[in-house]
Amino acid sequence: QVQFVESGGGLVQPGGSLRLSCAASGFTFGFYYMSWYRQTPGKERELVATVPTAGSGINYADSVKGRFTISRDNAKKTVYLQMNSLKPEDTAVYFCKRTNQDSDSWGQGTQVTVSS
Repeated sequence: QVQFVESGGGLVQPGGSLRLSCAASGFTFGFYYMSWYRQTPGKERELVATVPTAGSGINYADSVKGRFTISRDNAKKTVYLQMNSLKPEDTAVYFCKRTNQDSDSWGQGTQVTVSS
């Protein structure tokens, strides 16, 4: 079955960096766009970034443009999110999933906390 395992979160000071990883399984990874999402308590899940199967066409939420970088390694079936210049408002649980695949179940996510 389709599965996503996110890792790399943690506690970081404002201005710091983290690199999240998401290992995917259960489908042909290279055939699908992949996205990172985040959610804070009481708020709807937010789309953070999307990476196409290959080439250009990466998209970011306005709130993370210029600070976050999404990438993928199709051989490793893994998608990454490099987060720089982190702000307290980036605090959330981060998830990855195939883009626009509503039937996919969400993974456990990885908690990112930005605080001094």
